Amino acid sequence: MNVLGISAFFHDSAAALVTDGRIAAAAQEERFTRRKQDASFPANAVAYCLAERRLQLDDIDAVVFYERPDLKARRLIETYLAFAPRGWESFKHAAPEWLGGKRRQDERLLRELAALGVGELDPSRLRFVEHHVSHAASAFFPSPFEEAAVLTVDGVGEFATTTTAVGRGGELTMLSELRFPHSVGLLYAAFTYYTGFRINSGEYKVMGLAPYGRPKYAQLIYEHLVDVKPDGSLRLNQDYFDYATGLTMTNEKFAELFGGPPRAPETWVRQRDMDLAASVQAVTDDILLRMTRALAAEGGMRRLCMAGGVALNCVTNGKILRDGHFDEIWIQPAAGDAGGAVGAALLGYHLLSGDQRTVPAGLDGMNGAYLGPAFEQHEVESRLQALGARYEVADDGDVVELTAAALADGNAVGWFQGRMEFGPRALGNRSILGDPRSPTMQKQLNLKIKYRESFRPFAPSVLAEDVGEWFELDSASPYMLLVADVHEKQRLDLPAGYDELRGIDKLNIPRSTIPAVTHVDFSARIQTVHAETNPRYDALLRRFKELTGCGVLVNTSFNVRGEPIVCTPDDAWRCFMGTELELLVIGNCVIRKRDQDPALGRDYKAAFALD
Repeated sequence: MNVLGISAFFHDSAAALVTDGRIAAAAQEERFTRRKQDASFPANAVAYCLAERRLQLDDIDAVVFYERPDLKARRLIETYLAFAPRGWESFKHAAPEWLGGKRRQDERLLRELAALGVGELDPSRLRFVEHHVSHAASAFFPSPFEEAAVLTVDGVGEFATTTTAVGRGGELTMLSELRFPHSVGLLYAAFTYYTGFRINSGEYKVMGLAPYGRPKYAQLIYEHLVDVKPDGSLRLNQDYFDYATGLTMTNEKFAELFGGPPRAPETWVRQRDMDLAASVQAVTDDILLRMTRALAAEGGMRRLCMAGGVALNCVTNGKILRDGHFDEIWIQPAAGDAGGAVGAALLGYHLLSGDQRTVPAGLDGMNGAYLGPAFEQHEVESRLQALGARYEVADDGDVVELTAAALADGNAVGWFQGRMEFGPRALGNRSILGDPRSPTMQKQLNLKIKYRESFRPFAPSVLAEDVGEWFELDSASPYMLLVADVHEKQRLDLPAGYDELRGIDKLNIPRSTIPAVTHVDFSARIQTVHAETNPRYDALLRRFKELTGCGVLVNTSFNVRGEPIVCTPDDAWRCFMGTELELLVIGNCVIRKRDQDPALGRDYKAAFALD
């Protein structure tokens, strides 16, 4: 049985194919169109999924859309009526799209699928499932658990902003939900907007900025913005927000409470912004800990699955794990809306097939999130020749040897291997790598290669068996979704007065033996690398360890700021030639910057809108 899942028309459109209960392919549309968070119909992603299994639409038993447009239209109308006449501006802008084209989304989806020219879908095979049910399915069905509690948290789906569920075998039972406009995701988004970042993409920046500040505004948030109950349920005071009735997240009353207007994008980040980031992060941690403690007490389960955009907050995830109310947690690597396509496809498969779910062997059912396109060696060489690249071809052992040596010499390396990752993180197949021992690598990567804000931290990839040697973590973290502290024995003595330094002043002081991946609060967003899901990346880490004694690498996504992660060899080449990367390795092709024609370079950082 083949089931295609689709998420689209809000942000992070994606497609996923489930064949006989296994996730065969999944990809985000942005990777093909090169438009970050592309919300359009995922025509390229669908075409890729079908081509990966040599299928046409006639071979698809069901196409499942990740939300219910009829319920979303109802929420729009009910919100306007609840706040009328105040919500007119918001309603006027949204109504034509939702009450017209989006309410008839079945027709639109069938039209878009037919335009692909790869067969014809019987209209009776098109189905819709609720947004948070898709999230819950994406969290539980690929997990390594026979049964688990399930928590989904995001901005808003149709009505729900948070849900709880229980998964057992092949069944998923929804238990409770919190409804719009009360949402921890929207609370975090409000502060993302207010601190000058773009919602639905800048939340990562707020999370990364938080350790530079102090949660001095947390009490104000509790007193004026949010009423949080012991079980984590909450109510947001709409007097301070504009998202339900206007066209921005916050209003003048919000600005008065926190001492001024929102920070203008691309202006200097102030101490106030750092303190606001620390404050909303602390409140989010508290809310999610209350939710997970209540969920553990209610169901008595010892395993937890999570999805929804808020589940990408790896700082909070790490605190949930350390809190100890659950022995194990598993988070969908594409926890945001893109992952809804996976959940919709898996849910459709289990509902239609009636097959008993088999708990995935190995780490989980996501195949390390390596679910996107791969390129054969002959195709890589053909594309590089067409681009005018000068390269050499090495055998497998030499590729690992020369890359590890280049990294040990302090070079940043573009590393393009195998199938592209699904989700927002590069996990060693579309990555830029560096030496974590270098005290200058963090600044070099941010300012000369990624062209992004200097405060943003980088993640470490570590051999799975070595994680406890370097970090205060004793579990797998294959998807870079858990934050833990650098191990005490790896830390350096700090200079007198370090704690009194303000914000960014802490950035240039080495804090550990791996300073390039140690944030100012000694934390790190960890990826454990496993030979069973990525043998070549595992081999690279092992050789780097043999050369340096360090089984850790800096791993950041292969892109510049505002650009989606590279998908094809052509994308990788263009990024390489537009940045200060010294070495690019695509499959078995080795490309050195010094060998290239300088005329092929370009001002790459201006090619993409800032995120």
